[in-house]
Amino acid sequence: MTTALLSPKFQIVIPKEIRKSMNLKPGQRLQLVEKDGKIEVRPILTADQLIGFLRESEPLVFEREKDREI
Repeated sequence: MTTALLSPKFQIVIPKEIRKSMNLKPGQRLQLVEKDGKIEVRPILTADQLIGFLRESEPLVFEREKDREI
């Protein structure tokens, strides 16, 4: 488990090993979510980073409703 220290200005430094594994860059925006008494930090992805995001996932199955007779 990696730890970080909260500064007097309420700032934290994300440890290098986490920055590298998540490919975080300086100036990148992060979303902070409070959930069940915990803080989740999520990177906000740009449109370029989302290209091909679902490429590896299973295709969505879509079935149309049959036309109703009037």
